[in-house]
Amino acid sequence: MDREELEVLGRMMVGPSVGLEALGGRSVGEFLAETLLKVRGKDGHLHPLRANLMQRTYERRRGAGNIVLKARQMGMTTWVAGRMLLKTVTRPGTLTLLVAHTQDSAEEILRIVHRFVEHLPRGLKAGALETGKANVRQIGFPAIDSEFRVESAGDRNAGRGLTFQNLHCSEVARWASTSSGQAADVLAGLRAGLAPGGEQVLESTADGVGGCFYEEWVGAEERGLVQHFFPWWLEPGYRSAAPVAEGSLTEEEWELVTRPGLGLQLALDLRQVGFRRQVRAQSLGLARQEYAETAEACFVASGDPYFSLQAVERRLLEVEEPTECPAGGALQGNLKVWLPPQRERRYLVAVDPAGGGADGDSSVMEVLDLQTGRQCAEYASHASGHELVEAVQEVCRLYNEASVVVERNNHGSGVLWLLEKAGYAGIFLGADGQKGFLTTVVSRPRMLADLSAALVETPELFASRSFLVECRSFVRLKGGGMGARSGAHDDRVMAMAIGLAARGEMLGRTQG
Repeated sequence: MDREELEVLGRMMVGPSVGLEALGGRSVGEFLAETLLKVRGKDGHLHPLRANLMQRTYERRRGAGNIVLKARQMGMTTWVAGRMLLKTVTRPGTLTLLVAHTQDSAEEILRIVHRFVEHLPRGLKAGALETGKANVRQIGFPAIDSEFRVESAGDRNAGRGLTFQNLHCSEVARWASTSSGQAADVLAGLRAGLAPGGEQVLESTADGVGGCFYEEWVGAEERGLVQHFFPWWLEPGYRSAAPVAEGSLTEEEWELVTRPGLGLQLALDLRQVGFRRQVRAQSLGLARQEYAETAEACFVASGDPYFSLQAVERRLLEVEEPTECPAGGALQGNLKVWLPPQRERRYLVAVDPAGGGADGDSSVMEVLDLQTGRQCAEYASHASGHELVEAVQEVCRLYNEASVVVERNNHGSGVLWLLEKAGYAGIFLGADGQKGFLTTVVSRPRMLADLSAALVETPELFASRSFLVECRSFVRLKGGGMGARSGAHDDRVMAMAIGLAARGEMLGRTQG
């Protein structure tokens, strides 16, 4: 194969992946990878890269934008890196950028790419594909002005100032814990550098509900990403040394062995069942995360959710879009309304203030019908101080001069002072006789427990999709606390919990 033929095939790689009869039914990407690339096998020897079932499936379904949720160590990172190397060397002027969760991981992936390059056919390595600058962070091909580069998501400026044609983001779910900035900000910066028509691949194992990768997964359609989910049983090596006894199968295992085996839902054999038992016994609760079986289960299993995800997910399927989103004034289009105010009804506005700023948490208001507890409206913005107080008063006026309960911890004390100074009369008085709601180590677990019970017993009270999404990523933390997992927010959760707790106190006083 000469250089001209290689460039023709390289151009064909950019379009949809189509199997060609002349290539034995393989796609162009598969043909080039299996013909040109070599990998080091588990036996320590070099072997031609042969596409497994997962890689073949990906190759046939991939688009310009892709998100891959997978079990661990299935070869997807190697496959994507190999494909993008081939695109780099077959199209002059191409820059490929790979971003991993740590610099060590990025350099490890680049070592695989170095091996690909080192063992290309001699005829291709001479001349146009002769490497120039090559180190632990980049491989350059000066004769064709192409380059393969790696960076770490820990660098908030990763990819800044570059324009690249291919973007490979590896283990995105783990970016949040290693990045100096928010993972979503890093990803947004990288996308800004992707040339029009460029290819992007986000791939990772799961790491809990919420966070950048989870949000990319659930929002894949609106972002134009093709979803790919690959369960562990697609890896041929995931089998125990000996089969388990058929008579020992549990009901769940029997269903896995006897299912029809459609698509990627293969019927398991008894050695695969043995492997499944081993990893569940040895993985300290992480088996469902590291060895994914369904997309939903691996996200849920990899966190420690506080609220009933079954209740949350069921309600998410039922909620409707707000009837209106008033704009103008202090609300600035940040108020979503599901139940407009009705004459002679009483309402409660619960406020969880934040410090403001575009990168911080949001200040949130939840509007509740005092009698029924139903969520009527929700406000969220980065307003603080006078702006927030103006918005609070406007929402309260809209809802029949509603009572307002403000968390008086931290920023809330200033908001309360400004509300008092403005002369607003309907400020909630706590049981201690002070204005506002004090969240303490005693009150916080109790009000969150009440919210958890309400989500299960009366899910119809909740109308906001954004609130329910926050509930999905609200987890039990190390040390016994509860809060948003890394990369997620809990502003709406806390505002709602405060509102329900204050409503309970107010109704109790009335009944007393």
